[in-house]
Amino acid sequence: MKLKVLLFTCFLFSFFSITAQVGIGTTAPDPSSVVDITSTDKGMLTPRLTTAQRTGIANPTEGLLVYDTDLDSFYYFDSTTTSWIQIGSGIKRDNYVLVKSESDFPAAAAGKITLDTNVLYEVNGLVTLSNPIELNGAYLIGLDANEDILFSSGGTIFTGSTGGSIRHLTLTAPGGTVFNMNDAAGTQNLVIQSSIIANSASVGTLEGYNLVFLNIIQYSGNTDGITFTDINDLLLHNLGWFSNNGGIYETFTGTFSLIEKVSGFSKVVGASAAMDVTGITSITDDAVLESVVFSGGGNYINGNSPYTGYNFTNDWTVNCPGIPEETDKEATGYIYFSSENFTTTDVVTDNVPVKMQGTTTAGQFFRMSDDGGTNNRIKYIGVKPRTFTVSCSATVERSSNGSRNVYSLIIFKNGSMIPSIISEQTFENGVSKGNFNLLGVLTLASNDYIEVYVSTDNKNIDPTVKRFNLVLN
Repeated sequence: MKLKVLLFTCFLFSFFSITAQVGIGTTAPDPSSVVDITSTDKGMLTPRLTTAQRTGIANPTEGLLVYDTDLDSFYYFDSTTTSWIQIGSGIKRDNYVLVKSESDFPAAAAGKITLDTNVLYEVNGLVTLSNPIELNGAYLIGLDANEDILFSSGGTIFTGSTGGSIRHLTLTAPGGTVFNMNDAAGTQNLVIQSSIIANSASVGTLEGYNLVFLNIIQYSGNTDGITFTDINDLLLHNLGWFSNNGGIYETFTGTFSLIEKVSGFSKVVGASAAMDVTGITSITDDAVLESVVFSGGGNYINGNSPYTGYNFTNDWTVNCPGIPEETDKEATGYIYFSSENFTTTDVVTDNVPVKMQGTTTAGQFFRMSDDGGTNNRIKYIGVKPRTFTVSCSATVERSSNGSRNVYSLIIFKNGSMIPSIISEQTFENGVSKGNFNLLGVLTLASNDYIEVYVSTDNKNIDPTVKRFNLVLN
């Protein structure tokens, strides 16, 4: 009897020891564990369920763990939210879709795939398309543009009239077009960044959008470039066009409120041109082309030119390596008398200035004008107000040298005298000629103009200005 009691007591102690801590594959389980499984050549296999089986579990308890074979991921049950949480997904997203093939997108209808608005589609690997995509306000991203690729062998990758966001993807359409998008209403925004557009027959067209923002884009091996048409705000930042692209890299047509192309490079070798601006109808606010490196020796800019060597209208501010600087601060121009184009100026009233007469010739105008051929006038036609230096030299002769006279040359702005820019000389008896020099500073806004006026204290002895030139810079 005593032996039976002893055996029963030992069994109880062993039972409590086993239920308190269990070691599998080890005789010394870690003191902090309830169960310690140790192996050097095997793993632990949890229950494996399909999505339907997992979601069909009745009354799952808090922390229940299973492996979903349909989604290739571990899930645990959260009783607070009464939902299954994917391990490793962080905060659960209801608007997230992982895309490994075209079938993971919404089903195509009317010849295109229309994405769900505000849903984030993450492309994983190479996805071959047989239908174009309408963004419809969705977010389309990859993790690595070198590995996450949208491919269309002969069609269009993106179509329609809506906006959205594209990031970290390679887009390639060897026999087709990447973009064929037209927002006729002009209300949509399109953002594309940190992506590669490569080996396509055409990059395509973007038209009518309220905002198009392209940032950090590589273009490589495309047969033809992209056309931007009638876009309100067009922002192009850090775009890299390699020399293996063809056609015209960027064509601008129609009406724009703002064009801003900043940083990046365009290497032109066999292409038609890096930019073509001839089709721009108007720019209502501003256009900036800055810090873009043009190289390769090809045709950098196609466009109408206000004068030889420059290719942009006065709406543009241009400051890029490889092409001439074109900004309002570079505005300059001069006028002069050539040959015998001077005439005597008729002074009507003593000491009342009148505009100097004579036929002037314009030279080296940049963002300047002679206002439709008006003699003795330089008109500033830049966009932004700026301060100019005015210098003028002239030789004045008088028709009689029999008395003492005072003559003045004065700069007038928009028909009003600038008292600070004046040169005055007294002609003594017997003196018929004098040299005048004017130098000063003034501020001109767009379409302001300057002219030279003459006065004398004796209206009966009219002056003749010869060898005249006026410089504004």
